[in-house]
Amino acid sequence: MKKLTAFLLPVLIGIQVFAQNKTEFTLTLKDGNVVTGTTKITNVSLQTDYGKLEIPIQNVTSIELGIHSDPSLKGKLESLVKQLNTSNEEMRQSAYKSIVEQSASAIPVLEDISYSTNYLESEFTDFTLSNAIAELKATHNISNDYKTKDVVFIDYEYNMGGKYTFTSVELKTEYGTLTIPRDKIEKIDVMYYDASDAGMKTFKLFANKHISGNNDGGWLKTGIMVKNGQSVDIISSGEVTLASLSGNKYKPDGSYKNSTSNDFTPNSSDSTYPVYGNTVFKVGDTGTAIKAGANYKGKITGTGMLYISIYETVYNASNAGFYVVKLKVK
Repeated sequence: MKKLTAFLLPVLIGIQVFAQNKTEFTLTLKDGNVVTGTTKITNVSLQTDYGKLEIPIQNVTSIELGIHSDPSLKGKLESLVKQLNTSNEEMRQSAYKSIVEQSASAIPVLEDISYSTNYLESEFTDFTLSNAIAELKATHNISNDYKTKDVVFIDYEYNMGGKYTFTSVELKTEYGTLTIPRDKIEKIDVMYYDASDAGMKTFKLFANKHISGNNDGGWLKTGIMVKNGQSVDIISSGEVTLASLSGNKYKPDGSYKNSTSNDFTPNSSDSTYPVYGNTVFKVGDTGTAIKAGANYKGKITGTGMLYISIYETVYNASNAGFYVVKLKVK
């Protein structure tokens, strides 16, 4: 995955300390780029099958954007699809050209037409509906397993599907204000900074980098110097997918689920030794990894710089997701 490193740099190397509540969006774009910045959005208005929900942004973990079908295109597209069956090659070519110039919202409409019992596949193989749909998906960077609903993930535990309508997202970055159109966005990860967390410093641990087994920057350097006997509080939340562990999903407490599971399996180990997916910390570059999990309160052993990471002995750059780690040293 490509990354706009300039936008992510402040998140990866810096301590985020805010005097007021702020919301940070990390946008994964359909072309693979990633952009991070702050936003003024305060809530998500999601139209569901059961009514409209107004979800406060501080409760939103992430939003996966689907491809909304545009029913108003149905009549026009049905007419163009019929033209693909005509014996006139110029008409077929013209219809094909019109189809592949449509917006992404035409894709689910076209697929519904192709699945319809009234659809007859053309006897001509030069300009086919299946090829037109494939080309349209490629143009808009749409995968075959796209969703027709937006999915909002709430408090790292729940999700709700529906329609989140907006035309673009405005982000304030270190390098100016960017306006990103909705149709360029695949996913929005949300990070809310609460000013009431006095004295706490907040970090992001990215699973595609901050893995304890990654010898090239796997441990995030917090910039916090600690001394032996100091107290430390570490609170972690979020969800990551570890490609190195068969693509299983993990939470900071070590709970996990695989592709066949509906719910997370709790980590049953009472050991103080870290398990896969745990948030871990160490003191000094050569310190020993200590299990922090989702909620840790304890005493520092040793003196030096405090580092944090996600525990896994094997590093895979295809990992996805991140943890939000709040840390306070007293």
